Amino acid sequence: MTLRFATLLFTVTLTAVGIGLSLPVLPQLLAEVGRTSDLGWHYGLYLGTYACVQFFASPVLGRLSDRFGRVPLLVVSAAGAALNYLFLAAADTLALLYVGRVLAGLTGATMAVASAAITDLTAEADRPRRFGQLGAAFGVGFIVGPALGGVLGAWSTRAPFVAAAVLEALNIAFLLVAFRGPAAEPRQASDAPDKAPLSARSLVALWPLLTAFFLLCLIGEVGGTVWTLYGQDRFRWTSMVVGVSLAGFGLCHAVVQALIVGPVVARVGQRNAFWLGSAADAAAYLAVSQATDGLFAFLLLPLFSLGGIAMPVMQTMLTDRVSEREQGTFQGVLGSLTSLASTVGPAGIALLYFATRADNPGWVWIAGALCYVPCVLLVLRGAAPATRPA
Repeated sequence: MTLRFATLLFTVTLTAVGIGLSLPVLPQLLAEVGRTSDLGWHYGLYLGTYACVQFFASPVLGRLSDRFGRVPLLVVSAAGAALNYLFLAAADTLALLYVGRVLAGLTGATMAVASAAITDLTAEADRPRRFGQLGAAFGVGFIVGPALGGVLGAWSTRAPFVAAAVLEALNIAFLLVAFRGPAAEPRQASDAPDKAPLSARSLVALWPLLTAFFLLCLIGEVGGTVWTLYGQDRFRWTSMVVGVSLAGFGLCHAVVQALIVGPVVARVGQRNAFWLGSAADAAAYLAVSQATDGLFAFLLLPLFSLGGIAMPVMQTMLTDRVSEREQGTFQGVLGSLTSLASTVGPAGIALLYFATRADNPGWVWIAGALCYVPCVLLVLRGAAPATRPA
């Protein structure tokens, strides 16, 4: 592993830690700043603001990284996040909190630009493993962040945000040190017809895979939206048990992303790896929908984590169809789709859950599993024939 790739992983980890640091105390901060215990619609709006702004900003930031380089945009992204955390640490009005959130959304390019940088530094055959490791790095940060945020939040509501700003400053320092010297030259695009320059026409040609990618993002929102509610409603979990379950999933997910994605793709090929991940995730969704014992839900965590194979494989399928010269822009497009799913998904999922909870709270999981049917059909239509590595 090169220093530059290790730094990209570290950058993503620090970003995830910073996000996770704020989660345990964010409702309390909004209540303090808004001077009310009734957050009403502010909590949802505040969380959704970032994803909404990212939907529009992500392709622009990706295009700028194609033009000016990956590192400057990663530095800008870290600086924007640091300013947002400083707003959170110092603001005394809700308006200032929203200003910081919008600023973070306008500059939040870490995942898209880091993915483009990995494409620059990695041969095509090795990209599923590297994208998996990128996901693992984010997962590790998201395990550490909330735990650290809870500890700091017990001391002061503002302390986690100060710590997050310091981490982003360290992030900038590591990037500038690791990427000193000549920038890595993007790999030249081949003359293959499936790597035409990025345009509206080429994006339309990729619609089956792009739609499948969006569906994967929506499916992934199910657990994030209802896991806590489902655990409390179905299994009578306490907040501590919910936290342990989330940490357990994060650990299993990080192991799968870091150690299993690459070998599986190397052994069975991209499309077969995608089928495996999709089948594992759908099976986990169907199984948890019928579970009546919380221990069984814990036993399903490794199966849920194996479902994580599908996303880095899907990202590789799409990345390999676009010219390396325009990976920043394309990763920005994927970031927009992710943000769109993060904006509309939780609302629809929550609506379905509360509409069916009295009858059977497992219906939302069944709906998520059924979404894999069109997803698989779209991949069959849009993916190139799979080939085994020599």
